[in-house]
Amino acid sequence: MDAYSISFTSASQRSFSRIWKDLKSCRQYSIMDMGFEEVSEMPSLEQRIGERRARTSGRKPHIGVIGAGLAGLRCTDILLQHGFDVTLIEGRNRLGGRVHQFKLPSGHKVDAGPNWIHGTNDNPILDLAKETQSAVGQWEEKSSVFDEAGNQLTASDAALYSSIMWDVVSDAFEYSNKHSATISPDESLWDFFQREVPKRIADSEADFERKRNYVYQLASQWGAFVGSHIFTQSLKFFWLEECIDGENLFVADTYEKILQLVAKPAVEGANIIYKTVVNRIWSTNDDGGMLKVSTEGGESLEFDEVVLTAPLGWLKQHTHAFEPPLTSRLAKAIKHIGYGCLEKVYITFPKPFWAPGPSQERTVQGFCQMLSPLYATDSNPHRWNQEFVELASLKSSSQPTLLYYFYGDQSKFITGELAKLSSKEKQDAFLLDWFKPYYSRIPYYDENSPDCQPIGCFATEWLNDDLAGNGSYSNFQVGLEEGDVDIEVMREGLPGRGLWLAGEHTAPFVALGTATGAYWSGESVGKRIAQAYCRGQGGQMVLN
Repeated sequence: MDAYSISFTSASQRSFSRIWKDLKSCRQYSIMDMGFEEVSEMPSLEQRIGERRARTSGRKPHIGVIGAGLAGLRCTDILLQHGFDVTLIEGRNRLGGRVHQFKLPSGHKVDAGPNWIHGTNDNPILDLAKETQSAVGQWEEKSSVFDEAGNQLTASDAALYSSIMWDVVSDAFEYSNKHSATISPDESLWDFFQREVPKRIADSEADFERKRNYVYQLASQWGAFVGSHIFTQSLKFFWLEECIDGENLFVADTYEKILQLVAKPAVEGANIIYKTVVNRIWSTNDDGGMLKVSTEGGESLEFDEVVLTAPLGWLKQHTHAFEPPLTSRLAKAIKHIGYGCLEKVYITFPKPFWAPGPSQERTVQGFCQMLSPLYATDSNPHRWNQEFVELASLKSSSQPTLLYYFYGDQSKFITGELAKLSSKEKQDAFLLDWFKPYYSRIPYYDENSPDCQPIGCFATEWLNDDLAGNGSYSNFQVGLEEGDVDIEVMREGLPGRGLWLAGEHTAPFVALGTATGAYWSGESVGKRIAQAYCRGQGGQMVLN
């Protein structure tokens, strides 16, 4: 839920920043100039295995791409541009994977998957949004905050505590980047907050414990960035959470038109097989034999190369699906990188009751945090913070809707309860009842006003979605010892065996866990395969 930019590396520091060097290194085909030496484009020995396959087979190489999310679609596009035959295998009855939309009763569409464009500098997703005229928006970098009793803090207090919280986050990025090698794997971002907040709110300040508590409670919102609690966020590898610099934009029109544009080449040029779930992959060896893919329906398919874009959560649950087994180092990488469980609920109203007329003061706009509520302990005994963004104040494509983000135990509870209910009507009734203690405390709510009565809602259930790997996206949790190397190992895949991996978990460090990262990862693998087969645009052989 990126209300704020979380890029802290200045332009002058990028020539020696690990995260920016990584972006340059793994996107050697990029037109971006990061300001330091070029990376060699000479293919490695393993990459040249593909050239041998192509020359001995005497036919057009056939690539199997498993998964039709952003990574699979972009990879398919690149492969088609370079003259490959591509079969795209998708377990759902639609394209997009975790990029998917739902229409609310009001007629407005909302995203079940990514809502944001993370960073605006040289971001291809923003370019696609502009090309498709998809409206984007943002809010001021401030939040409305409600205390434990449901009382709204003054704007100045909310700004003060939020500023302290984000200053600590900024310092944590710098500390992690400088000292990652010596930070204990068991140290968390929460541990860092415990050390740093008392330095900013001294014991000598009046009511210092209450003030610190506000900052600690606000810090919990980090979970909505990564899909897991701040207690579990690795400090050692916190530097890997930095995003592309620039603004973070909310895609008000949804990702629908962006997805359509990304999917167009695959729709027009690839063989797409829907509702087909892969359950086993037989990879090859240096002899260059064909790879085999079997499906739950009993089909068996053969390819020269296979690109697997399944989510990290799926990989964690299906390491047994590979023959021969994955290398021990790759299996270790898949096991060790975390997988979050961010979920969300949209609740829509006839009108945005929280947006008063011109004669009334607007007290809630953009983001809102309701801290450790004491007023709903029957339904929320753990007092989970409630965080939402209101969508009515967007300048374009606004709608009278509240978007709640949650993670961790609350995600498990909400999705678990939804799974027990037999109809959409029962699920909606549960959701509206559970969230009412929170939306009913927003200023200008009136129980008797029709404008304050929800007319519909939608909840994601990624934790109940096997094809999504029963979760949301990758993150870095305490106990991790080689997080950066783990990502690089997954990114490399097993090209010598014809098995390539793509997805947000294999992206450049600066785009991990994002739609941009998924897109870039598919692009990178497509170009690596084209390079391995020495194929230029249109399939022309380009021999060095």
